[in-house]
Amino acid sequence: MNCPYCSHEESKVTNKRDSPLGIRRRRECLKCGKRFTTYERIEKADFYVVKKDGRREKFSREKLEHGVEKAFEKRPVPKEKIEKMINEIEEHLRKTGKKEVKSSAIGELVMKKMKKLDHVAYIRFASVYRDFNDIKDFKEELKEL
Repeated sequence: MNCPYCSHEESKVTNKRDSPLGIRRRRECLKCGKRFTTYERIEKADFYVVKKDGRREKFSREKLEHGVEKAFEKRPVPKEKIEKMINEIEEHLRKTGKKEVKSSAIGELVMKKMKKLDHVAYIRFASVYRDFNDIKDFKEELKEL
């Protein structure tokens, strides 16, 4: 593991514990002495996302995180709650055991979880996901809330 400050390759683990993200390790660089945190996750079997146009691509947690974090930008929701939500979504998708999951199913699952955490983030995500065209679409979605 390279130090993020000086890029030195050697560090020592000062603390290790389980976390929702996997195994959390607190490390100290043996060259500059600065501390940093790393996470170790078990790599799980890949599955594919089937897009609206029929294309297939490997599931990317990073893409899911990016879309969700964009919706929660500047919202008073703790990062830990967002991470927990993303973990729950990924875990749910993997537990289905399916090799292919429709993007619409993922989007609906994300919106269901998001609605419980923050209505503004939910509307932001829904406006992009459902491709709102005008203010009427927003009003209809707000009525459902």
